Amino acid sequence: MGSRTGRIYALARKAAKAATMAMLIASVPAFAQQTAPRDPVEPPQAKPEPKILPRPAGAIARQSIDEKSMRALIHNLVSCGTRLTLSSWTDPKRGIGCGRDAIVARLNEMAKDSGGKLQVVVDKFESTSERTSGTPIPLENVYAILPGNDPKLSKTLFIVSGHFDSRPSDVMDPTADAPGADDDGSGTAVSVECARLLSRMGCNGPCVDARAAGRAYRATILFATVSGEEQGLLGSTHLVDWVKQQGYTVGGMLDDDIVGADLAAGGPHRVRLFSGNGELDDADSPSRELARAIEEIDGRSAIRMIFRQDRYGRGGDHYPFYKAGLPAVRFTEPLEDYNHQHQTPRTENGIEYGDYEKYLNFRFLGNVARDNAEALRQLAMAPAPPANARLRGAVMPDGKVSWSAEDDADRAGFEILWRETTDPRWHAYQFVAEPGEAVLKGVSTDNHFFAVRSVGKNGARSLAVPTEMERTGPPLPTPPKQ
Repeated sequence: MGSRTGRIYALARKAAKAATMAMLIASVPAFAQQTAPRDPVEPPQAKPEPKILPRPAGAIARQSIDEKSMRALIHNLVSCGTRLTLSSWTDPKRGIGCGRDAIVARLNEMAKDSGGKLQVVVDKFESTSERTSGTPIPLENVYAILPGNDPKLSKTLFIVSGHFDSRPSDVMDPTADAPGADDDGSGTAVSVECARLLSRMGCNGPCVDARAAGRAYRATILFATVSGEEQGLLGSTHLVDWVKQQGYTVGGMLDDDIVGADLAAGGPHRVRLFSGNGELDDADSPSRELARAIEEIDGRSAIRMIFRQDRYGRGGDHYPFYKAGLPAVRFTEPLEDYNHQHQTPRTENGIEYGDYEKYLNFRFLGNVARDNAEALRQLAMAPAPPANARLRGAVMPDGKVSWSAEDDADRAGFEILWRETTDPRWHAYQFVAEPGEAVLKGVSTDNHFFAVRSVGKNGARSLAVPTEMERTGPPLPTPPKQ
């Protein structure tokens, strides 16, 4: 009897649950219940799947990241007391010059291990801003350069950068302590670790053959650490000019600023990647294309794209590049703690302020270094992007995409990309071996955005180049003659 009663109760519970579910479904508006796509298929006839080359082999392994050396570099930077740009450049134990020396020493070790392939440069200059009291002050940037091996692409430059200056609460106080472990010892450590990783790729131990380090890179990679960020992006603004003076074209700029902390439960979380939309209506600026490329290389589980130039009320060293129309993005940790940024170390009302090493998460920081290095590796291996990408087909049944490109024996071909106008990511529509024009049968130019990118025989992709289309409005009434 008891067993039967239990079955009756179970059936009653199922019936009640089904009735509740039916009521919930009935309460949902009809439009929300329509889950099946109801739009015409484009193209109307099934087309063959595009040829997709696999990404380059030899991806950087997470276990190859040297968290110990990153920690040591940040410790040496913090030990300088302050690295405010207005502090001493000559005191070996306190001030920004102390920070510069720690970076140069570490990069020189790497240059030796690379067999001389990695070139270390200390770039000295002067600059002025409101935060220098309008007075020219001396500044220095430190670069490590890994030359590309392609005669045509070696003057294309991919940059990773962190700023090694720090600041206390008063950005004009050169005497107060400013540890700067996260802002931006973390970004500095990422740039330097990328130099170590990429200058040794293909080497088993120290590179005795100078050609071995960086032999896979067609483009040149610049590992930068800059000063003057807290005084008004002085070092990065100068870097834009320095790059031009050296005859380089910027293929992409990766700014790492405040990338070392992830203390929220459940971490490590994704690093945020900021990119501005530029002046284009379709939000396809060079910076946005760089962000899309990085996410595609490193994966959505690692990268959180933020379609915004930067956080509100803040700025970083990618900004001068972005304003110059160059592809530039910013990496920043998932959730910032403002008690540990731009604060003179102190304790008030039981709250500890200050940018100390103890607040860093080196597991997360190592992930960011790996993601930067792998993105740089693949971008520097890629062919040049196509040029003159155009879209035709307005008021026509077919879309027509055309582009041009110089000859390249290491290029496999081109991917034509498309996406819904509301979709943040590109998808491959077609693979074409040669430049020219491709007809997209039965595809409306009105419903999608289109782009083209080059694909190397090694599987490396260039940045996507969005197509341009002449935009003409409808005919309007002729104004009456006066």
